[in-house]
Amino acid sequence: MGSIASPKPHAVLVPYPAQGHVSPLMQLGKLLHSRGFHITFVNTEHNHRRLIRSRGQEFINGLPDFKFKAIPDGLPPTDRDATQHVPSLCDSTRKNCLAPFKELIAKLKASTDVPPITCIISDGVMAFAIDAARHFGIPEFQFWTASAGSFMAYLHHVELGIPEGKSKAFRSSLWKEDLSCLEWLDKREPDSVVYVNYGCVTTITDKQLIEFAWGLANSKHPFLWIVRPDIVMGESAVLPEEFYEEIKDRGLLVNWVPQDRVLQHPSVGVFLSHCGWNSTMECVSGGKPLICWPFFGEQQTNCKYACDVWKTGMELSTDLTRDELVGIIKELMETEKEKK
Repeated sequence: MGSIASPKPHAVLVPYPAQGHVSPLMQLGKLLHSRGFHITFVNTEHNHRRLIRSRGQEFINGLPDFKFKAIPDGLPPTDRDATQHVPSLCDSTRKNCLAPFKELIAKLKASTDVPPITCIISDGVMAFAIDAARHFGIPEFQFWTASAGSFMAYLHHVELGIPEGKSKAFRSSLWKEDLSCLEWLDKREPDSVVYVNYGCVTTITDKQLIEFAWGLANSKHPFLWIVRPDIVMGESAVLPEEFYEEIKDRGLLVNWVPQDRVLQHPSVGVFLSHCGWNSTMECVSGGKPLICWPFFGEQQTNCKYACDVWKTGMELSTDLTRDELVGIIKELMETEKEKK
């Protein structure tokens, strides 16, 4: 008599609903899937709709053993392609996600189409998943998406005095990626391009936008600049016609790109970043120096490591001026060329 095969292990993954949290948990899901796990990836309904718009319905349909599910986040519905207001989102997921998540787990447990749930792996800030796992008696793991250094800082904040296989094709971008930037980069000289991306959450003032724009233009280096539709606080990003005229032969502005591929491209010479941990890791993997403009969270910690410990970055002032940006771009670009 032949032996009866054991069912696949089944992991339910629950990211915090922002790009910098969805991406690393997706990478973990792909890794587990390649090792034989059945994966259920649980987004909020808002981000589920964004993925459909970005990647298409076929992507959401997944594979037979890699499925996407959605739960409400408790906020008013919106189809705006932007990260929701972070404080409101944190408060709402904490208060409203437990009941629908428990309902989803109950449906998965009752289904004969998926293996029994082996474990739940949730983002470290999606604490409701711990309560749900305890309710059903399922092992639960917390996944921290920031750097180990910042995680240790959070754990010791009192002491520090801080007051109160086939799945390889999956890409988790909530923004539609513009792949034309790769062809544009192919036409540039090695180490010649300044790549600028403040991440998926950072917003800036109109004045800061103008200073960044003319700093990039006045550096005279080619640049690829990610300007999200929601990058300027409360309004759309608008730059003067004379700026576009000045940079028409050397600047490219797009809404979103496959950043890991951009940072591996030989034409990119330096990365101007908010220093989120995903961006920092992708920059290190690509071997690029960093121009750091941290915004919040663990970004200041990552900036300090890049600038003071690893010696691979330089920090911009909070009140940036175009002349400061020109000087730092020239210093880093020329230093890297001398090294090579």
